[in-house]
This record gives sequence, structure tokens and C-alpha cells, in this order.
Amino acid sequence: MTDPAYREEFDNKPFHKQLGITLVEQRRGFGKIQLHKDADTPGGIGGSVHGGVLATMVDIAMIVAVFSDLGPDDEPAGTAELGITYLRQAHGNVIFAEATLVKKGRQLAYIDVDIIDGEGRLCARGRTLYAFRARREGN
Repeated sequence: MTDPAYREEFDNKPFHKQLGITLVEQRRGFGKIQLHKDADTPGGIGGSVHGGVLATMVDIAMIVAVFSDLGPDDEPAGTAELGITYLRQAHGNVIFAEATLVKKGRQLAYIDVDIIDGEGRLCARGRTLYAFRARREGN
């Protein structure tokens, strides 16, 4: 279940607001965000959403999923790797990114992210690694 305070913090981040990205759901090991496409959304070929925007959605959704599983002794360190395979153009007024934590080790978490258009079609798939480390005394 999504924490209301986390949702408010997420939705009010200036970068998310600029892109039109909001949080749909966060639960342990899972995160879902949506992009509300408008005239300011960077476009790709044929009116689709630009691939760079989709890659950004992969990164943001990955963070939502991994942060849902970080413990009090885990200190976030950042994205270690992000790969994306584009399967079709993403069209529509709403685009979703659904991230699933596949495996969490001692320092890396592996997360898969699907980009889905408003008609439920898989448009891209991201594979990501997120790094974290044990929190040190005094931090």
C-alpha cells in the first residue's frame, strides 16, 4: 500500500512535475508511475513519447520499487546500470512504468521495468541495477 506522505513527496518533486509523472502505486518490491502526456512532453517519431523520456521513466520507477525494500541500514548510492529495449512506439495520453524488484543482494538490487501505453501494450522493457551500501555510523 502506498504511503500517503511518500506519494505527496514523490508527486511534488520539481522534476516529476516538469515531466508530468505521478506515483500510481508502491508496495514492497514494486513501483508503478504514470506519465500524463501533454503539449510539453518531448515527442518522438509520429507523435510518440521520446525514448529518452521512457528511459527516464524506467529510472524513476526503478527507484520507487527499490526504495520500497531498502532497510534502515541500507544507504542509497544510485543507479549502477540501466538498459532499455524499445519494442514499439509509446502513444497515448498516459504511459505507465511498472517496476519489479527481481533480486536484492548485499550491495546491488536488480529491477525489471515495463513501459506500457494507455492501451495496455508493452512498449519497452528496462533492466536496471541499483547500488546501495551499509549505512555508516554518524550518517
